[in-house]
Amino acid sequence: MEKIILSKENIEKNRDAILEAYASRTSKCSKLPVPTKKQRKLLGMGKDQGIATAKYIRITPRKVKIVADLIKGQSIDDAIAILTYTPKAASPVLLKVLKSAEANAVNNNGLNRGDLYVADAYANPGPILKRFIPRARGSANRINKRTSHVTVVLKERV
Repeated sequence: MEKIILSKENIEKNRDAILEAYASRTSKCSKLPVPTKKQRKLLGMGKDQGIATAKYIRITPRKVKIVADLIKGQSIDDAIAILTYTPKAASPVLLKVLKSAEANAVNNNGLNRGDLYVADAYANPGPILKRFIPRARGSANRINKRTSHVTVVLKERV
């Protein structure tokens, strides 16, 4: 495979070949250069999905992952129904992020709402707020108040 140069002229001429090269699996020794934000926009990368992220949510990632696993692979209507009737603290947060991802997919990328499904939903740990609580004999214990960054990715069924 020849080396790919990501100049504006080259991207406009060889768009299909470049997208095919990025879509195929490559070995570690022949990695492709990481495209910049402007180059990704020129190539149209990421236009086949809708992504939304909620950052610094005051709930532990462990609790969010339980609910996120329920909606992975579900259609958007089924996912909304599941989140509406799941009695967990992470449900309203995930529902809000899911609706935002839906709006991004439909309005920004022009995807069909009926064909959307939850391709991925995950929670990464955010910063930890460290607090202390007094204990016996003048000592103290630390309490970790964990935060998370929740992400939902929607794609179109083919």
